[in-house]
Amino acid sequence: MSDDLIHDPKGGMPRLLEIMRRLRDPETGCPWDIEQDFVSIAPYTIEEAYEVADAIEREAWGELKGELGDLLLQSVYHTQMAEEAGMFSFDDVANAISDKMVARHPHVFGDESRDKSAEQQVLDWEQIKAAERAGKQETGVLDGVAKGLPALTRALKLQNRAARVGFDWPSTDEVLDKIVEEAQELREVENETEQLEEFGDLLFVMVNLGRHMGLDPEAALRATNAKFTRRFESIEAALAAEGRTPKDSNLTEMDALWDAAKAEEKAQKKNAP
Repeated sequence: MSDDLIHDPKGGMPRLLEIMRRLRDPETGCPWDIEQDFVSIAPYTIEEAYEVADAIEREAWGELKGELGDLLLQSVYHTQMAEEAGMFSFDDVANAISDKMVARHPHVFGDESRDKSAEQQVLDWEQIKAAERAGKQETGVLDGVAKGLPALTRALKLQNRAARVGFDWPSTDEVLDKIVEEAQELREVENETEQLEEFGDLLFVMVNLGRHMGLDPEAALRATNAKFTRRFESIEAALAAEGRTPKDSNLTEMDALWDAAKAEEKAQKKNAP
């Protein structure tokens, strides 16, 4: 019966669970899959989440279904290993997130009023999560901020947590002053260890500036990465039209091509409907 399910193109979730179970079978499964554990699979989980985000950012809707499937497989993989260890099942995972969503949305699934602003709903959400953390004996303000998050995202979450208890600058003016201070400190140090520390301090304050301005630092840097990629590819294309590569050019010429690509982008934005 399991073979019929595995080859059923409409087998849905039960099919995927059975495929994962068979891959991990110690006698008939895939040697590579059998050798994996939570730690070895975790990097793939993070990678797949980023690939989902990348498809969305590129508006590659034709790719999104496959990327979401890859991410779903990661949950199935971790759950299969947990089930083998007698920890929990896939149904337990699904029920746990369902219980959490119901508990965190009393204005939808309970008797609370939906007549409140999005900002108030965010505050209510944070209060519910704070109660959940207390139930886990996470009593510190910064407890529960995952260490495995991307550094910029974790910095933002740490700062948001601290700000809720009043540990925050009152305006962007103080943050900008701190940026100047941290940049000067970075300029003054020569030891590599100290440079790393001061550079980290500068990045941390830059995240704080974004937070005060209502900007997501991860989103901002992703956008700049994309912009850099577009403009550098324009340089490569311009040189390729002459049968050359960047190695055949120099900084002065490439700077001029960069400025041309930048000007073209601005013109396109200006003329956009």
